[in-house]
Amino acid sequence: MSAGRLLSVLLLLQSRGRVSAKGIAEELDVSVRTAYRDMARLQAAGVPVYAEPGPGGGYQLLDGYRTRLTGMNQGEARALFFAGLPGAAADLGLAAEVTAARLKLLAALPAGLREEAARTAAVFHLDAPAWYREPEQTPHLPLLVDAVLSRRAVDVHYRRWRAPQEVRRRLRPYGLVLKSGVWYLVAATDHRVATYRVTQVLEAVHSDEWFDRPQDFDLGAYWTSYLDHFQTRRYTGSATIRLSPRGCRRLPDNLPPEVVRAVESTATPVGDDGWVEAVIPTESTEHACGELLRLGTGVEVVAPPGLRRAMADTVGALARAYGTA
Repeated sequence: MSAGRLLSVLLLLQSRGRVSAKGIAEELDVSVRTAYRDMARLQAAGVPVYAEPGPGGGYQLLDGYRTRLTGMNQGEARALFFAGLPGAAADLGLAAEVTAARLKLLAALPAGLREEAARTAAVFHLDAPAWYREPEQTPHLPLLVDAVLSRRAVDVHYRRWRAPQEVRRRLRPYGLVLKSGVWYLVAATDHRVATYRVTQVLEAVHSDEWFDRPQDFDLGAYWTSYLDHFQTRRYTGSATIRLSPRGCRRLPDNLPPEVVRAVESTATPVGDDGWVEAVIPTESTEHACGELLRLGTGVEVVAPPGLRRAMADTVGALARAYGTA
């Protein structure tokens, strides 16, 4: 058994009070048999730990015994920021460090504060990925984490949306951002700072180049600016649409917030049947057609003519496919 796990077991007992062998195994990701062996070795090392038999039993330390071996190593200190984000920590390859850091923090707290921390942890849970989407696979994320922290450039093979779709770049990683369950790398090339979706990194290797991140670079400020610029580039056109009362109700569940806000701010009644007319931003004819079709008969495109034709052509093709045209 490693000294690190020995300390983790000891701190677990110190912070929890009484823990079963099964609880120790689950917390430290080992087998129950390994947990039994670990407890025997702790006892052999002179740690005053004893077993309480029975359904509610488990292992616990002698009353009053506490260890001050709570110093954190570098990996655990890095992981501390993610103590409340277990999914993110696992993505980054820091799950074990987060567990160890959390145990050390709990062990250092007085009993009353430990109980309060446990109650708080029990009633909050973060699930970052959005609905209706599988978590993205990011096998190169740990290497990029190391590159960010060590300030070492990386050579990547990257797939992007425009031609040529696959490119090779040398990147100097400035930081990582987790948005809605998706990881993004913010990195500098020889020409600019740009954003890269980590799941689109096909290959990544450390280079022999080391770099210094600019002292005035603010990752949060960069990301806010990037999002603003992204929205400006994203919506390049507009459309006039009419929505039924049912279409209005379905709007928030089927279209982006920017479109919903546009409808709320520009909607005007047309007729006495509850329909409204509004102007919305659009990305492209194809994209707008796909999004608006989610509203079914609850929407009608008034303009531009190209989008109206695209809607009619798509509906006509569907009708022919189902033999009703």
